[in-house]
Amino acid sequence: MAFNETAVREEMIERQIEARGIVEPSLLRAMRKIPRSLFVHENLRPVAYRDDPLPIGCRQAITPPFIVAYMIEALALKATDRVLEIGTGTGYQTAVLAEMVSEVLTVEVYPELAAAARKTIAGLGYTNVKFKIGDGAEGWAEGAPFDAIVVTAAPVGVPAALTAQLGEGGRLIVPLGLDQQTLKLFRKRDGQLAETPLLCVKFGPLLEAAPKEAP
Repeated sequence: MAFNETAVREEMIERQIEARGIVEPSLLRAMRKIPRSLFVHENLRPVAYRDDPLPIGCRQAITPPFIVAYMIEALALKATDRVLEIGTGTGYQTAVLAEMVSEVLTVEVYPELAAAARKTIAGLGYTNVKFKIGDGAEGWAEGAPFDAIVVTAAPVGVPAALTAQLGEGGRLIVPLGLDQQTLKLFRKRDGQLAETPLLCVKFGPLLEAAPKEAP
């Protein structure tokens, strides 16, 4: 049977996203519009809409659709927001954010992943995304302040640079910890972060630099 992408995408939204409590209309519209299959390797496209992490190269994985939706909804984004994303990957979450907000600045430690994401996102027509290759813990100081920051790799604690770059009243969502990780939402009030624990999760570690292959 041929792969009916539209039908499979709608099934993902209904069974994995809406059925588990995600209700934000702009988020659901974005996920219905954006073909997740473009952000995985061609041989994985028939399973692109499963709620599983899938390999994307560089020993990294694309985040499962529900976790993408959960993290974005928790940020309570507005159309006028400027968002910093730490961990571009192949750019699926980047594209969802670009559909929802005015500007996305995204940082990726692996140049090859950033290049693939840039190409795919440009092909979809988004012009409100800026890319940077570097250490996600350093954020993007020149672009600050941000209304929201989303981190898709796990540091032990919230990097000081990200705290500084989050605007007053801004929201930051990040998985924290090593073996035992908790997804936490922070809101900046009077220069301090107020913390709300959300879910137990499993992300790769936040890397300062892309590991070099052994000779």
